[in-house]
Amino acid sequence: MVINLGCCDSFCWLQTFFQQAKIILLKFYINMTPHETAQYMLNQDAFSQWMGIKLVEIREKYCLIEMPVKAEMINGLRTVHGGITFSFADSALAFSSNNTNEASVALNCTINFTKAVKMGDILRAESVLISDTRKTGIYDIKITNQNKDLVAAFRGTVYKIDKKVTDL
Repeated sequence: MVINLGCCDSFCWLQTFFQQAKIILLKFYINMTPHETAQYMLNQDAFSQWMGIKLVEIREKYCLIEMPVKAEMINGLRTVHGGITFSFADSALAFSSNNTNEASVALNCTINFTKAVKMGDILRAESVLISDTRKTGIYDIKITNQNKDLVAAFRGTVYKIDKKVTDL
């Protein structure tokens, strides 16, 4: 079967093919589900990948993620460095506040550490939207260990930048 693309040479045919492929990809990115958008972000996020983050549950403006504690995350007191816990919560904020493909960036974040995290722990972060306006959103992120003990509470405020995640 031969498809006539209206081109007389191979370069013209190739150019037409890539233009059509681009249109198909753009339609896909416009219609991505929240889970697909979060996975798209994770695929580009080398730091979250290094931390070993897995997407457990993604819904519109909500996420539940998981991360195993690795030896490289342990500080001199034999507990997880606070920056790791903060970064884990920040990733949950990113995956929940951007999963509708409307890009948001953090404006303000606070964390309270409630229990030491140790080597071998498996952390979960659940991010829940608590306030949503035209330009900002506020999320509460609860970080627990494998025993469901609260290890940190994080609140993040995001600013909506009027861009698509897939355009950045």
